[in-house]
Amino acid sequence: MSERDGFEHGVPCWVETWQPDAERAVEFYSELLGWEAEETTPPGADRRLFMCRLRGRDVAAIGSPPPVPDHTPVWGTYVWVDSAEETAAKAAEAGGSVAKQPFESLDGGRIAILIDPAGAVIGVWQPGGHRGAQLVNEPGAWSMSPLHTRDPEGSAAFYRGVFGWEPEAMDPDGGGPTLMRLPGFVGGEPLQPVPRDVVAVMVPMSREQFPDQVPSHWSVDFWIADADATAEKAAEQGGTVIVPPYDVPGVGLRQAVLGDPQGATFSVTRAPGPPSS
Repeated sequence: MSERDGFEHGVPCWVETWQPDAERAVEFYSELLGWEAEETTPPGADRRLFMCRLRGRDVAAIGSPPPVPDHTPVWGTYVWVDSAEETAAKAAEAGGSVAKQPFESLDGGRIAILIDPAGAVIGVWQPGGHRGAQLVNEPGAWSMSPLHTRDPEGSAAFYRGVFGWEPEAMDPDGGGPTLMRLPGFVGGEPLQPVPRDVVAVMVPMSREQFPDQVPSHWSVDFWIADADATAEKAAEQGGTVIVPPYDVPGVGLRQAVLGDPQGATFSVTRAPGPPSS
């Protein structure tokens, strides 16, 4: 299930980051995650674009946009949809807004950028020639995108209305992560620590963990073989260790939150293995 050729409506399908220096970002992530990168900038474009691959399969994109004053690089997530126009209309009806109306992407598909009621930004991708990540859920590849939000109830209602996601709280007493499940979808890996219809995880933002100036946001998580070694390597390459490696209680995972040299943050999780005999 780690190799993919397309996704279903309502399933996150792609991640990319736009940074001031795309070549520097490519160097960092290629060394850290084992990616090979190919520049795919179209002739005459005012920006640079690199397709990143693992075992020859597309896993992410890194680009340099035209200069944007005071722009902090981020990782963006896109959700596969049947119609970008219809999804943008649903977002407005559900209390969100459309930061960028549907437009034609370079591959002939359609893209729109949405903002949920809490302020988190998410992209939608009506496919054209490009069919999203071709490899997921293995070391070096994207695994899942967590939503960090200051309004869990409002966010849950928004994503249910737009994508049909159903929330399931992991902590019956509230305050903990919530699984976002897409009924009827069978994805993921048999060994993953959550049900296979889970498409995202929603995490409440506490003031103890996030200063008030940090807005609600989506982040990205990559599976790796060793969280401690990856965090150490990120620091050696000019990145930062924002949250040192720690064990996730009850699920047997070890994670860390890292920053790349230009400021984009992401998390890494030690890929789950088969049960020990």
